[in-house]
Amino acid sequence: MSPSPSPSSPAARSAVAAEHSERLGLPWWFWLSGLALAALAAAEIWMGASGVRAWLPFVLLVPATAAGLWRLGRIRVAVRDGELSVDDAHLPVRYVADAVPLDAAGRREVLGVGSDPLAFVVQRPWIGGAVQVVLDDPADPTPFWVVSSRHPVELAGAIMAARHAA
Repeated sequence: MSPSPSPSSPAARSAVAAEHSERLGLPWWFWLSGLALAALAAAEIWMGASGVRAWLPFVLLVPATAAGLWRLGRIRVAVRDGELSVDDAHLPVRYVADAVPLDAAGRREVLGVGSDPLAFVVQRPWIGGAVQVVLDDPADPTPFWVVSSRHPVELAGAIMAARHAA
């Protein structure tokens, strides 16, 4: 049985650096404004009527809006076990050539002028940063991934650390 690395050893530090996880959730004001607009729309449909029109718009619109907002903010980005996971998509880090952290201007450039129609993009407009993951897989026509991240430097570092550890 080999001894486990101490927390200060380089192997332990690279294992910790290779792990990253974040959820691309919505800001609180999206929830507030979305649910307020749903309640306003339900009140407009109701307009003082009795019967089914008195309660049905509130029962349908407010929960449907909450479900839609939850779905928008459920995306998870994680680097673990030698793999980059973005929602249901998985990329083994052995196919990563480089990971570049992007600020809002860099993301705009990569998704605008420097875009490629074959790129895999998971972009959330309420998140300023992103990471461009350049691929090195001759069997895959996808040139790169662009993934929104609130912590693009940490995500890019975790991807590269996982690649070097693999």
